[in-house]
Amino acid sequence: MLKNLFSSLLIFVFLLCAMALYAQDIKGTITDLETAEPLFGATVLIKGTTQGAISDLDGRFILPYTGPFPVSLLISYTGYTEQEIICETADKRLKVKLEPSVITVDAVEVKASRVTEKQKESALTVESLDAIAIKETPAVNFYDGLGALKGVDLTAASIGFKIVNTRGFNSTAPVRSLQLVDGIDNQAPGLNFSIGNFAGASELDVNRVELIVGASSALYGPNAFNGVISLQTKDPFLHKGLSVMLKGGERSLFEGAIRYATAINDRFAFKVNATYLTANDWEANNLAATDQSLERGIDPTNWGGYDAVNIYGDERLTEGQNNFTDLFGQRNFPGLGIYHRTGYLERDLVDYDTRNTKIATALHYRFPDQTEIIAGYNYGSGTTVFQGENRYSLKGISFQQAKLEIKKPDKFYLHAYRTWENSGESYDAVFTAFKLLDEAKDDNDWGQDYSTYWIQQVRPKIWALPGFPDPNDPQFTQGWFGEDAPNYAIAAGVLNQFSDSLALWHQQARTFADGVGNSPSNEAYIQPGSARWNELFDDITGKDIVDGGTRFYSRSKLNHIQGAYTFDTDFAKITAGASFRQFLPQSRGTVFSDTMGVEIRNNAFGVFGGVEKRVLNDKVILNATGRLDKNENFDYLVSPAASIVYKQTENNIYRLSFSSAIRNPTLLDQYLFYNVGRAILLGNLDGFDGLATSESLIDYYAELNRDTLEIFNVAPVRPEKVRSLELGYKASLLNNSLFVDASYYYSWYRDFLGFKLGADLEFDENEFLRNVQFYRVSANSDQQVTTQGFSIGLNYYYQKLAFTGNYSWNILNTETDDEIIPAFNTPEHKFNLGFSGRDLTLFNSIRHFGFSVNYKFVEGFLFEGSPQFTGVIDSYDLLDAQVNIGVPAWNATFKLGASNLLNNLHFEVYGGPLLGRMAYLSIIVDVKEKPKNPNPIN
Repeated sequence: MLKNLFSSLLIFVFLLCAMALYAQDIKGTITDLETAEPLFGATVLIKGTTQGAISDLDGRFILPYTGPFPVSLLISYTGYTEQEIICETADKRLKVKLEPSVITVDAVEVKASRVTEKQKESALTVESLDAIAIKETPAVNFYDGLGALKGVDLTAASIGFKIVNTRGFNSTAPVRSLQLVDGIDNQAPGLNFSIGNFAGASELDVNRVELIVGASSALYGPNAFNGVISLQTKDPFLHKGLSVMLKGGERSLFEGAIRYATAINDRFAFKVNATYLTANDWEANNLAATDQSLERGIDPTNWGGYDAVNIYGDERLTEGQNNFTDLFGQRNFPGLGIYHRTGYLERDLVDYDTRNTKIATALHYRFPDQTEIIAGYNYGSGTTVFQGENRYSLKGISFQQAKLEIKKPDKFYLHAYRTWENSGESYDAVFTAFKLLDEAKDDNDWGQDYSTYWIQQVRPKIWALPGFPDPNDPQFTQGWFGEDAPNYAIAAGVLNQFSDSLALWHQQARTFADGVGNSPSNEAYIQPGSARWNELFDDITGKDIVDGGTRFYSRSKLNHIQGAYTFDTDFAKITAGASFRQFLPQSRGTVFSDTMGVEIRNNAFGVFGGVEKRVLNDKVILNATGRLDKNENFDYLVSPAASIVYKQTENNIYRLSFSSAIRNPTLLDQYLFYNVGRAILLGNLDGFDGLATSESLIDYYAELNRDTLEIFNVAPVRPEKVRSLELGYKASLLNNSLFVDASYYYSWYRDFLGFKLGADLEFDENEFLRNVQFYRVSANSDQQVTTQGFSIGLNYYYQKLAFTGNYSWNILNTETDDEIIPAFNTPEHKFNLGFSGRDLTLFNSIRHFGFSVNYKFVEGFLFEGSPQFTGVIDSYDLLDAQVNIGVPAWNATFKLGASNLLNNLHFEVYGGPLLGRMAYLSIIVDVKEKPKNPNPIN
């Protein structure tokens, strides 16, 4: 239905395009006065109004106009002197030549590198995708295109969930990065991080994406720990009209998007965006053995099975269970060894039909002094797969956000917003597998059925194998002891000789244990897709965790208000501001400890300020900022930052900065109470005492001596902290054709937030261990760790061609065995090489042709997630490519491309899917608005 709707709208758009050919518009071209290069993104306004247009990649603009002539036009562009011209008639195309400003950024920087003055003078590393880069990205969408930026790690846990990270400590829960849409935090209130662009901005509405790399709490507040992703959308006063995008591709990919924006008059404008995406997600089907299975010496060659990465329920849940490798087991249960329960593949447990719907609206009212009031509403919902401690099926999850903002550019802003979260029918896929197996029989019964079958049916066959020690021999038992232990060596040799038979007999034992077995009350292994499976699966995933199911419930909310004011004084530019944030988690005890009438509220506030001073004729920019934050559960924290930017020339800029960041413990770190089957995960606001280490518990089982137990306490959690030094250099070389951006950083981290594993033990009156409950408790590390890295980016422009390249090096300096220290999860070396061209002519007939190619290499690294999802990510390389053709008569652009063109199958997240090619074809059509009366104001 939605596909038919988008198709009908596309036909309607083409009809509008045909009608538009007969309208009288003001048309023209904007170029650089000195170089004659076209200027993309210049603004053309009818004087005294907000009626205007934006120049395209070739500097061309079309300004719809039906009023009287002559009319005054204002043409402006960053780095150039504004011009006012008189347009006498619409019959003649205007040719506007803008003169570079002597007091702002060099003209070549704008047209070539497309670096804004703010970005160029930034003391931190700033990477960006502007409107040209978004259009030309060879990736399947602009968010995936961020992975080609310098120093950026983009990892995919599924089609619907992409993670952007910088400078190490990557994870599938990106709590150390802050994502903003028009300055508004779009994190999920319950998770405390953004789920990629799942609830973000439409590709049609994104005007620019900036990544502020590194610690920046002083500028952006808590959680701007390793970086900030800032999405800036299009202004409806300037970007008016109707835009439609249709995209189709492999894996049944379909995406449709519509954007409509208009200015009712010179004061009021609005825009509406709607996006719908569906695709068949990549399947997580990694059947390799988990690290913990390999540590026990169990790999896929083990006759009794093993713990596979994406098979759930095959784990050994209790230490010592189903293990007959000791001397007793080898003698009395020959060949049985270690055996694992039959689990379930992930594809049987999750919904791989990815769906994503996004709706965004905004109303803008502008006063004559350019003060603007904006009211907005965003909605995002759908189904995808999320990876954290377990793999989760986010089914029907939705987010809503309402905002109200008043601002005046470069003077002040005040915004307030509220975010709602609804988890829908989302559930824990791994825990669901455990629940399904429990419905058939518990682990002890299954293990006993397996061993019973082995004793009764298999052991006699093994004893009868040629050469196997005779159990009736009086010396049989003695032959298993002593230095030589002849029977042990003989038995091992015979078993290896008949390996195929052992594998068959283990399969027969598994079939017996998966069946009813010896107990009439036991059910057989529940086959996926059977009527019994469907009934139980719906029942388990349809009930909350606290009610015996695996569904988690979240109706969490986030309220935020923040404002700042800038004072331009003779001495310096001074900014001061404050913010207040309130978390309102609500999970009915399925995620947080909000049961039995407990209501959780968490408040935080901050104040911040900054001073910018320019000296020596603006050659030196001094900047100092600071922020004071207070979460009601933690002490006051200060985040200072200072920098110096030295502009040796307009084309050679050096920078040195000190920055810092804090990360308050998330709601999960503070209030989590979540049973994942193998353990209970706990937040730790008040501390936790009396846990035994897992290693000492193993020793206890071996000796049954309580003195072997090592008991420890966990202190309450506290915020993380980082301090960072950065040295950078930017330059334009080779007659302004080559742009260079290089930086080096060194960072110190303290109080890392992680967790400690331990067991809560209960003994009976006879000092026998009666109950064991494993906990994973949030905790801080007492160790300091340091990291360092270097990156360099090169952009070379020759006429309509561009060559790009970047390289990044990141390492964790500190070697530690502290389990609290989060995994670095970052390749030491990675680089990108790109080549693109635009507005080319092929074969003297195909005009407005463009292309781009990007090659990416990522060195292998160890990805440490949960115990189930820890392993090596092998080195991989990717080739993305696209070609596009513009059809000006239709205001349309056709684009054919592919992410991972050569279909290099690879993992980006251990435990996640094996990723391959995603080829696509898209069309974007822009229909310019035809106003009834611009009504100029004198």
